[in-house]
Amino acid sequence: MEIGRIRQWLYLYSAKLAAMARQLFAPCPSGVGQNVEMPSRSLLFALLLVIASPLLCAEFDPVLDTAERYVRAQTQGLPGKVTIAMGKLDASRLPPCTAHEAFSPPGTRMIGKTHVGVRCLGPNIWSVLVPVQIAITGNYVSTARALAAGQLIQPGDLVSSTGDLSTLPAGVVADPALAIGKTLRNSLGAGQPLRDNQLLAPMVIRQGQTVRVLSKGSGFAVSSEGRALSNASEGQIAQIRMPSGQTVSGIAKSDGSIEISF
Repeated sequence: MEIGRIRQWLYLYSAKLAAMARQLFAPCPSGVGQNVEMPSRSLLFALLLVIASPLLCAEFDPVLDTAERYVRAQTQGLPGKVTIAMGKLDASRLPPCTAHEAFSPPGTRMIGKTHVGVRCLGPNIWSVLVPVQIAITGNYVSTARALAAGQLIQPGDLVSSTGDLSTLPAGVVADPALAIGKTLRNSLGAGQPLRDNQLLAPMVIRQGQTVRVLSKGSGFAVSSEGRALSNASEGQIAQIRMPSGQTVSGIAKSDGSIEISF
């Protein structure tokens, strides 16, 4: 069970534990020895409350718990194994609060050394930043050898590795299949992680070539031809000049055509 949930469980069940203690140390029936046992039972009950109170109340920090539950929810869909280490926060100086809400400060990445915001919704209004370390162990792609700018990536150019993704640049490619067949924007040395913004998809339409134009709408599809006015990779917008002189724009498809939707 997670530490945060253990603390929450102890906090929520403190009243039940106290009731069990009262039953356990209930006064004895009237009779011989009652005057002797009552002080002992009362002393034991008091000691139990003194020992249990810090564990049941002080150990549970609603601010840290709110932040931790938020981080776990935000990182739930990330690939790889996620490890979360919450930092320390002295919440004893904060005004009383009955409702907390976590949020991500602007520009925050849910990876590596970062912060999560927690605001109080009432009766007092305040907010704090909770430090957190998020490590994600997963697969990433790096170069097997030095590669030149403009080089078409082949399977032997890449190697798959496993490590902490929080220590790597943003946008690291996780699957070699996503890079093979694409072109490098810039040169890379051997052993460097490969990022998706360093890749160029192959051109499917080149300026000046004749392009098939497919116009589609509700219940109809019309095919015609035009001349490309720009280069385009699959999924990019290409401009085509039709025989009438009209210029149209459409989405480049893998077969070298473009599609215009109405």
